[in-house]
Amino acid sequence: MGQTGISGDGREARPGWRRPSRRHGSALAALSAFTAVSVLLAGCGGDDEQDTPAGTPSAAASAADVLGPVAAAQGAPVRIGLISDGKGPVSDLAYEKDVAAAAAKFLNERRSGIGGRPIELVSCETLADPGKGADCANRMIEEDVVAVVVGSSSVVESIWHPLHDAHVPTLFGTAPTPALLADAESTFILSDSIFPLIKLPMQLAKENGENKVTVVAIDVPTVMGIYQSIAPRMFEAEGMELDVVAVPPGTADMTPQMQTLVAGGPGLVQVLGSDAFCIAAFNGLRTAGFSGPLAAVAQCITDATRKSVPGDTLEGITMSASAPIGTDNPSTELLAAVAETYGNGEFEVQRQGSLTMFTTVTALQAATKGISGEITPAAMTAAIKAMPESELPGAGGLKFRCGGKANPSSPAVCVRGGLVTTLDGKGQPTEYRVLASTPIEG
Repeated sequence: MGQTGISGDGREARPGWRRPSRRHGSALAALSAFTAVSVLLAGCGGDDEQDTPAGTPSAAASAADVLGPVAAAQGAPVRIGLISDGKGPVSDLAYEKDVAAAAAKFLNERRSGIGGRPIELVSCETLADPGKGADCANRMIEEDVVAVVVGSSSVVESIWHPLHDAHVPTLFGTAPTPALLADAESTFILSDSIFPLIKLPMQLAKENGENKVTVVAIDVPTVMGIYQSIAPRMFEAEGMELDVVAVPPGTADMTPQMQTLVAGGPGLVQVLGSDAFCIAAFNGLRTAGFSGPLAAVAQCITDATRKSVPGDTLEGITMSASAPIGTDNPSTELLAAVAETYGNGEFEVQRQGSLTMFTTVTALQAATKGISGEITPAAMTAAIKAMPESELPGAGGLKFRCGGKANPSSPAVCVRGGLVTTLDGKGQPTEYRVLASTPIEG
């Protein structure tokens, strides 16, 4: 049976230990709160663009080859809502509108739109303001859209409540709040929030012959909550040991904590935090002589990390990813072809948010391929729920199915597992692969 220890200085704590002065919400709240933090980090610089020219159609494959044959939509348009924060006070997500517009043009010309009819986008920006979020949602209802795609946003609940009350199907790239995750009616989420925090380190530990995972995590409630709730049970069910080393934000030198960690036999180590936090953790592990398997979340790896951590430490790190950016692969080549043909160069292809927005828009079309007759919000919802398991467009081989079975405890989730890549000596991603993905039965 696995043991769980959490301490601020790396010492083992007794099983079931909790900080008496800190109150935590439910496991679902902790998980979704971390997801919301991840979205914010991405908007503020964690969404690291790559310096390499990867993701452009190769000489052997022109844009037309990548896009596929023309299959134009015809008839009256189908109105689809698009809500994004846009360029707000804390992040600049204005590019999401450009990506969505290019994706809609692609779908209309090459994928017969929705139900054979062209997609007409109705766009609204919240500017990260809850009031504007509710206004955008109400505008979608007034404009008679049949579904809404939501980009990265810090005001998702304000957006979601009016749409949910009006029974308008709504797609999200990530799962920001417990209410969304638990909705079995009209909410659809295209990511597995548990994957980077729990499933990834467990699977990697098994692949490396380890029976223990040590998580070096930034000590904030939004992160610690999950490791004091559902994570211990999941590790215990797999017969694995979990230790969590909680380090306060702003700790510049983690050498003492990492020396204690290494002396205790950490098994696989996963680092979880912003790039500044991860830089201190990686360098502390290097100084302490750690040579075992090492994993990290995508927010750890930015240009700042590559400049501050030696290449021989970065090389071999397994990194989780929500989009396969930084390499030439079918997903980035498709987005590059769409950008070249329909985007007028208005957005950066090698950006995590660009590919995530493209995936969310095209997933709505893929999920409703079987729709016919009058296209209404109810018909769209029924088509999405009835879809067979399909490849998630632009997602590096991940599959999705939105009938509520991907994660029964979170029926809005449509995906199992996620993407990982191994970093090279420059801290750049290499080939991506799908991990912890199992078939989603109907």
